[in-house]
Amino acid sequence: MYISGTITSAHVHPEHVVSALSPDSDGFMTVEVLDGCIVARVEGESLRSVIATVDDYLMNLSVSEQLC
Repeated sequence: MYISGTITSAHVHPEHVVSALSPDSDGFMTVEVLDGCIVARVEGESLRSVIATVDDYLMNLSVSEQLC
């Protein structure tokens, strides 16, 4: 099974948030800034891995947003 998805979120300082998130992408996720938004694309073959990756990403996104 192949699973993929995209999470798009707007931020005041998206470049700073992306630079903080980039080291955590693990190869399962790409994160970039497009039109002032953070776009994260996740993919994998295991639903459990994709869920864990998205969960980690959302937690790190929340912390990065608070710090920025």
